[in-house]
Amino acid sequence: MDFVYRRSYRGRVRAVIFDLAGTTVDFGCRAPVEALIELFQRHGIEVPVEDVRQAMGIHKKDHLRAILQSRVVAGQWRAAHGETPDEADTERLFTEFIPIQTAAIGRHADVIPGVSETINQLRKRGIRIGATTGYSREMVKGLLRDVAASGFQPDNLICADDVPAGRPAPWMAVTSAMKLGIYPLEACVKVGDTVADIEEGLNAGMWTVGITWAGNEVGLSEQECESLGPDELTRRVTRATDRLGAAGAHFVIESVQDLLPVIEAIDSRMAAGAKP
Repeated sequence: MDFVYRRSYRGRVRAVIFDLAGTTVDFGCRAPVEALIELFQRHGIEVPVEDVRQAMGIHKKDHLRAILQSRVVAGQWRAAHGETPDEADTERLFTEFIPIQTAAIGRHADVIPGVSETINQLRKRGIRIGATTGYSREMVKGLLRDVAASGFQPDNLICADDVPAGRPAPWMAVTSAMKLGIYPLEACVKVGDTVADIEEGLNAGMWTVGITWAGNEVGLSEQECESLGPDELTRRVTRATDRLGAAGAHFVIESVQDLLPVIEAIDSRMAAGAKP
């Protein structure tokens, strides 16, 4: 009779790795939407907001490529240029896009309510804080300086161009954990507001938590959320919850300020032998 033995981590959460836009900063994930729409408008092309938000969370060059390949945009491009957009167009547009996106990030460098307080509580529990983003390093070079005064200072930030491939590949989350010195990866929690965030965490073997109210899937500013009727806001949050849950998120919450009970629930699950 053959037996296979498997080690099981029964400890607590040791690191939480956050996304940026729509999770910790930029309520509603507006900076990428504004920048991509502005880029294409400069070329006489109108991009539906839904098309921009569909692929949110991936490397911004991949995001740009996905929009160019969408039916609506590809059709407009062919009408304007007489040919289907190719990789050379992607590279040229991405170069033009970098300063547009950088400016938009600066306009939306607000820390989402509850983030700083939650991070302080996590650190009191000895939990390390990482961050990953679909932005390039050049785009965010001033962001952490701008938000530090509001209390958001992750121990590291891994950008999409720091690794061989961005989301949904696991490399940013894995690199963040490596730089934090944290293992096993099941002791880490990935928190984000997009399907790509959830896939990144799952592919890294981490617990995953989706964010709805402040994130891309609801896609509204804080003021818009407050002015929206309660039934419509509930409908949008429910839709976001369903989409992130369908992507495989272990937990879905409205915002980072709701995270601490989730960390406790994950601790309990791991103590009982559960894995992500």
